[in-house]
Amino acid sequence: MPHDLHPRLLRGFVATAETLHFGRAAGNLHVAQQALSRDIRTLERVLGRTLFARTTRSVELTPAGERLLPMAHQLLALQDEILAGGDSRALLVDLNSAVTGDDLTADRLLAAARAAVPDGELLARFHGGLAAAAKELLVHRLDVSFGRYAGLPTQLRARLAHSPVRLERMAVLLPLTHPLAARPEVPLAALAGHPVDICAGNPATTEWADLGRQLLGAHGLVAATPYSPPVGADELAHYIDRHGEAMLTTTGGPEIPGTVTRPLVEPVPLSLVGLVHRPEMRHPGLDALRAAAADLGSREGWLRRPPGSWLPREDAELLRS
Repeated sequence: MPHDLHPRLLRGFVATAETLHFGRAAGNLHVAQQALSRDIRTLERVLGRTLFARTTRSVELTPAGERLLPMAHQLLALQDEILAGGDSRALLVDLNSAVTGDDLTADRLLAAARAAVPDGELLARFHGGLAAAAKELLVHRLDVSFGRYAGLPTQLRARLAHSPVRLERMAVLLPLTHPLAARPEVPLAALAGHPVDICAGNPATTEWADLGRQLLGAHGLVAATPYSPPVGADELAHYIDRHGEAMLTTTGGPEIPGTVTRPLVEPVPLSLVGLVHRPEMRHPGLDALRAAAADLGSREGWLRRPPGSWLPREDAELLRS
């Protein structure tokens, strides 16, 4: 006799699979842990298979649970679309930062996509970095984000889809009092003796800190002491003034009072920005973002790598593929 499969059971399964912790999953779902455990047992009984291997210290997905997870995501996404009237639900797009600039990749793509689908709703979110956003994508609190996909842990990359969008030129944000601030460009070798802030103290941007460590290590440079990260342009200006160090960034960002942005050269280091989402994601807004990336990329050479530029091996492999 067939069994009904209530979406609540699948949502409980997905939340537990994403956290591998019944208490945290129950908190995310705003239900009692006992109720969640009961739903998981019910789902296992309905499906006739064990989905989690439980011990007193850990929770792990079984092979059956790993096979179910992507299908559960697809079913729940379809249910969300049906309840929202098809494709009318808002697309939640993470821009990484609430600070805007003239040539920030995510900002430009969101603006182009909104113009292309004026009847759709694309809502901006700000999670500070792809490392933070990736976890939100997996629990369906975000739909799309941007950033350095190669810097995510392998287990996260395996569960997300990625399209290379742009090779951004890297730079340093300098206080006006910095010895290198008067230069129009900063050769990497000139940073010797000047610690570079790679935002290593920010858990939301570990993919960026990894890029910074690779760049500095490849050129014999030193990272600055990790600090608690600032939030917003005014706080960033205070942060730069207080610490007085070069901060690794990209060109095209906002003007921060009391600072200058100087492109890095000899060689030109690059950051590969990608569009990242769940593999099963379907939405006209996502299609519009992809189309905008293809259009701007073609017209402005976003994925054209300058000769002699620096790019980490794993990023270069993603670009080739």
